[in-house]
This record gives sequence, C-alpha cells and structure tokens, in this order.
Amino acid sequence: MARNYDDEYIDGEVRPKKKSLSPKSSSKSGGSKSTGKKSSGGSHSGRKPSGKKMSKKAQAKKQRRRIIIFVIEIIVLIIAVFFLYGVMSGTKSGKVDLKESDIIINDTVKEAQETTMKGYRNIALFGVDSTTGALTKNTRSDTIMIASINQDTGECKLVSVYRDTYLNLSNDSYNKCNSAYAKGGPEQAISMLNMNLDLNITDFVTVGFAGLTDTIDALGGVYVDVDDSEISHLNNYQLCIAEDLKRSYTPVTSTGYQLLDGLQATGYCRIRYTAGDDFKRAERQREVLTAVADQAKKASLPQLTETANAVFSEVYTSLDLSEIVEMLGNVNTYYISETGGFPAEDMRATGTIGSKGSCVIPTNLEENVKWLHQFLFDDNDYEPSETVKKCSEQIYQDTNSFLKK
Repeated sequence: MARNYDDEYIDGEVRPKKKSLSPKSSSKSGGSKSTGKKSSGGSHSGRKPSGKKMSKKAQAKKQRRRIIIFVIEIIVLIIAVFFLYGVMSGTKSGKVDLKESDIIINDTVKEAQETTMKGYRNIALFGVDSTTGALTKNTRSDTIMIASINQDTGECKLVSVYRDTYLNLSNDSYNKCNSAYAKGGPEQAISMLNMNLDLNITDFVTVGFAGLTDTIDALGGVYVDVDDSEISHLNNYQLCIAEDLKRSYTPVTSTGYQLLDGLQATGYCRIRYTAGDDFKRAERQREVLTAVADQAKKASLPQLTETANAVFSEVYTSLDLSEIVEMLGNVNTYYISETGGFPAEDMRATGTIGSKGSCVIPTNLEENVKWLHQFLFDDNDYEPSETVKKCSEQIYQDTNSFLKK
C-alpha cells in the first residue's frame, strides 16, 4: 500500500564530497559467528517446541517479546553514536503507537516476508540533529541506521544509510534522505527506507543527545582505537559537548586502543574532518556502537535496568519500556556480527545536485538494493521490486547530467 505526501523537499547544507574508506567492507564485532543459515520459518530462539500448537496471536506476541529482548541493547548502543547539540528537556518522548497503515511496504516485500526475509526483524534507528531537542519531526535525521536481527540465531547486522543519499522521500519527491524525518517524522522516514530499499520496517528508535555521556559512563566507557588524525578533532568536539552540559572533560592525550568515557566517545563519533569525511564518520558510529555492545554484555542486570529507565525518557520509540525491562535478562542472546554502509562504495558517487546541494548518489539503486539484501539476508538472487526499479531510473535521470560535469 502507498500513501503520498504533498510536502515539497527541504534543501539542506552542503556536505563534503571526498571519497572514503569502503563501507562495503564489513567489520566484525568479535561476537560469535553466524551459522550462515536462513531462518527455516517461525521466529524461534533455539528452544524446543512444547508440543502444543500456538495460535497466530500467541506466535505474534512471542515474536514481539523476542525483539524486545534486543531493544534495550539497541537503545544503549545508539545512544553512543548520536551527536546532537542540545538537551531534550520539554520534548515529547517515550512510547508512540505508529499507524502501520501509514507505513509504506512495497508489495513484493510483503511476499518476501514469507520467504527470504522470514525470521528477520528490521528496526530503524534515527539520531536527529536538533538543538531544540525535537524528536518527532521538523528536524533532520543526522544518523540513519538499520538493525537487521536474525531471530533464530541472535545475529544482528547494522547498516548506515548515509544521510545525504539522494532517494525518493516516499512521496515521489527526491532529495537527501535525512529530510524525510523532518517532513513526516518516523512514519515518513521509515516509509522512505522501505520504499527505496525493499524493506519491511515497522519499528523504530529515535534518540537525542541528553543522557549520552551518563549512559556510556554507566557501562564503564568503551574501547576505541584513536589515531593521530582523530585526536585533536575528538578533543575539540568533546570540549563543545562539555560546554553544553556545563561539566568538565578529560582530554585524550595519546593515540591507540584505549578506554574512552562518555564525552570522549561522543566526540569521537562526531569526527568528520579526516580522510573519508562523512563516510568515515558513519563508520566511527558503527565502531562505537559495536564497542558499546561489548560493554553492555558485561553489565549486570541492575545496571542495564537502571540504564533503560534513565534512557527511555530521552527516546522516541514504538517499543515499550515495561517490555524492555521485563526481558533484560536475555540480552546476551544477541550479538552484532557485521556492519556496513549504503550505498556501497563501488556503486555510489558524490556531486552537487542543483539547489539540493552535495549529495551521495546511488549510481544504480537497483544494484545497491541487491547488495543490501545479500548483506542482510544472505539472499544472492534477490530481484528488486518494480518500485525500486522506478526509483532507480528517476535517480539516474535527476543526477546523471550533474555527475558528468
């Protein structure tokens, strides 16, 4: 089903155009290796069946509970990678019930839910760039990630969708994909991802800057490898954050693999003025997210419960805190195996597309979607939907003349 929006696009700021390190190359988290097998159906977690046939309602409830097991880790993790400039006091946050009828899911994807995508759950993770703390809309999603969870094995893969990627905003207007959240909040941003990438996302978590430092500090910090080109930028960024929060900070004085506290880790995630520009920054975000996952697994149940209660008031999500806290004891079931970036390095370009500014161009959206489904679902023969093919052609028509200049 489809719902069109009449709003026009918003022009955004110009971003760097330099080429970067490959987001296509995956980075292992050090967790257990995936079995590499597809889900055979149902959303099992390894338990033997009781012999009683469950009703569809009971199965749906059981599937949702398995997802809730993971959401506390997702919330803790994404807090580490979102780098907003303000505190979210007075902002509407917490649980929201999305109207699934407003979420676009391409027709062929609905069929794939019973075949190649069966057993997977995809959640959208947004970090909004707002000095006023707006979480619901009217602010661009500065960070966009997809967490794809194999419910049979516990394996999770993360993909950054570069914020300046030129895509259909789900209303047949084309612009930087981060403007979808500004125009229509999570519903439109999710629809944008589903329409362009042939996904079936219906759950999301949006998070801001408040509570970031305390969350990472509560977990004992994160281990990150800082190099010579990053250290000065890291300290400059954490100085700005410390001034906003009116607290002291500790400069990082040496390079190498080391434990970073909350302010330091946040500063690291914001770095973009090194080789790789925004592509490298997205890679740093995934690196820190994976590092926080490692720390979260070491935390005690009381620590995680306290973190969940502290963070939930600073997020905007389709998931329930009560369910999250109830299922905290099983957080170790899940692990991040691989991360990547979209569009893939060998299928993207950068260029100034008229008034829309500097954009990341999927030179062939159709081929990028094939790569994405292979990466997330081990589907080597995926055939993109007609909707994706039409979007791919329109992107080419809109951008090709600019890229030739």
